[in-house]
Amino acid sequence: MTTSYNPDVLSCLANLSSDEVFTPPALANQMLDLLPADLWRDPNARFLDPCSKSGVFLREIAKRLDKGLESYIPDRQERINHIMTQQLFGIAITELTALIARRSLYCSKTANGKYSVCTAFDTPYGNIRYRRIEHTWKDGRCIYCGASQANYARGPELETHAYEFIHTDNPEEIFDMKFDVIIGNPPYQLSDGGGTGSSAIPIYHKFVQQAKKLNPRFLTMIIPSRWFTGGRGLDEFRDEMLHDDCIRVIHDFINAGDCFPGVEIKGGVCYFLWDRDNRGYCKVYTHEADKTVSVAERPLLEEGMETFIRYNQAIAILHKVRGFGEESFANLVSANDPFGFDVRAENSYRRVKPKFRKEPFPNSVEFYYHGWRKEGIGYIDRNSIRRNIEWVDKYKVYVPKAWGVGNMSQDWLKPFLGSPNSCCTETYLVIGPFESQQIAKNVISYTQTKFFHFMLSMLKITQNTMKKAYSFVPIQDFSKPWTDEELYQKYGLTAEEIAFIESMVRPMPADDNGAAAERDAADEPNRESDDE
Repeated sequence: MTTSYNPDVLSCLANLSSDEVFTPPALANQMLDLLPADLWRDPNARFLDPCSKSGVFLREIAKRLDKGLESYIPDRQERINHIMTQQLFGIAITELTALIARRSLYCSKTANGKYSVCTAFDTPYGNIRYRRIEHTWKDGRCIYCGASQANYARGPELETHAYEFIHTDNPEEIFDMKFDVIIGNPPYQLSDGGGTGSSAIPIYHKFVQQAKKLNPRFLTMIIPSRWFTGGRGLDEFRDEMLHDDCIRVIHDFINAGDCFPGVEIKGGVCYFLWDRDNRGYCKVYTHEADKTVSVAERPLLEEGMETFIRYNQAIAILHKVRGFGEESFANLVSANDPFGFDVRAENSYRRVKPKFRKEPFPNSVEFYYHGWRKEGIGYIDRNSIRRNIEWVDKYKVYVPKAWGVGNMSQDWLKPFLGSPNSCCTETYLVIGPFESQQIAKNVISYTQTKFFHFMLSMLKITQNTMKKAYSFVPIQDFSKPWTDEELYQKYGLTAEEIAFIESMVRPMPADDNGAAAERDAADEPNRESDDE
């Protein structure tokens, strides 16, 4: 007997890009399950997807309404016409996705076409609109989305990526109606015109903020989890979200691939339910490797905190550690570009490479740059150092600015010792400086503990690991080296808390044997773009 397989076409679509990702139907339905069941029996409920790509949200809503309104509108065609014309609305992000979304919802790329399931439309667009919008430039940037004029001032043959929903001061005028539910998976970022094309600015938060302006009863979107700790252009948004007690549910996925197979989004993704008329604590679900690893109902912002604590089990540990009132390790970590070598060409994002040699010369300083492990240590003129010249002749610890993927079950920090008469490019941050080699080595021993990595993990959820990512890590007495056993005992952690830390952090790589100080195996470029 032959078994036929007829997959849902929307589960088979190739993504447009890593930033405009189609939502799998199963994920769309998980988000719809957050909404109250009586919505599907309400003939007056209106739904908006303001960033339609495949049309999956509208299609799945239509299925639920078709079943829920059977008794209210018994005639199937009349019911479908009512649902399509009076209840479902979308704003496509491109002309192509408008066609795809109409095909998904109306079974025809034209709403009034011969094969459309709705017989009541008199236009080919139906309720899924797409208008080509131009950016509004001021001082080389779009005033709405921050796009670079040099990158996005385009001719009519190319998409502008000026998404209609967020390029207006009055989103309520787009359809001139109230919506009960706004749901979607917005574009995540726009290229910022960096030299390698990897530089980008986040825009997903603008869709959330614009949706709130419409004051729907419910809002649910799936977005990168990077907003938990802020970042480039996200600090204000993070503050708004964490102080918003209408956010009642968050499903947080440590690995974005659990939602979007084959797609890497560093820091993971989350979807949330914003419930206008129902305030209170938020129920936080943490998912990893297709499992729900924890659930807790709690405030989004713990007392005395400025960021969201991702792991429910981490909160008690953090309170114990903070109870010691110790100084933050972040105070030992330099800001970005510690020696001032991040120089850009005039009117460009292109970096000007510092001039260095491969052999020492009079007045030269050892120079650690991206790729030095393969090409050899460089030597640069001491007079070219623009910042922190007083650090050059002291011991210090170098750590990569960008390392790992933002998941401590995979990441491990590999610092190396910086001797006197050395400096580095913006590839690294400096910990220190210190008066002796032994103190620097003791600091390195601390960075090689699971405790250190765990405390770091509460703020490090992307590849970039700037100074502020170390804020929850406490400073120790560095007259001695440190082990996990000593740290667990010092902070009075329970067996369960220790087990949680051990489960969250990968073991030290076997080939290091605690000597990561002498090596730099993490010399990789900064591929993240929305963190500062």
